[in-house]
Amino acid sequence: MSNAISTQPDSYLEFWNEYHLCTLTTLRPNGRPHLVPVGVTLDVDAGVARVITRKSSRKVANILAGGGEAHVALCQVDGGRWATLEGVAEVCTDDDVVEDAVARYGKRYGRTPAPDPERVVILVSIERALGQTLGARPQAAQAAA
Repeated sequence: MSNAISTQPDSYLEFWNEYHLCTLTTLRPNGRPHLVPVGVTLDVDAGVARVITRKSSRKVANILAGGGEAHVALCQVDGGRWATLEGVAEVCTDDDVVEDAVARYGKRYGRTPAPDPERVVILVSIERALGQTLGARPQAAQAAA
């Protein structure tokens, strides 16, 4: 489990269970940032965040261009509350992992996406968690390297 996420206050973890669109930032091969809206689910016990997407997406191409994994950031904002997760992303095509990620998405966002044979999961191993939630002081934790 990532210390970065497990040491955050309850308000931070609850914020990641609320209905919010998030953003995913990856880097293009030329080094420029690529930022897109996504749905994110957080698995505190595993220390990972999940994003479901199509394997033909630019975000997947950016991750694969980094040799199969890449440093990314996930963020969500609601007024003065915000949370960012930084970590290493990999693309997973395993059917069971995809099915689990879709179920988690359905639970957080209240709807299950239609089946898509092109669906993959971006798994982000969380290395750092930052944020300000419910008037709490800014939190930052980093996993031991």
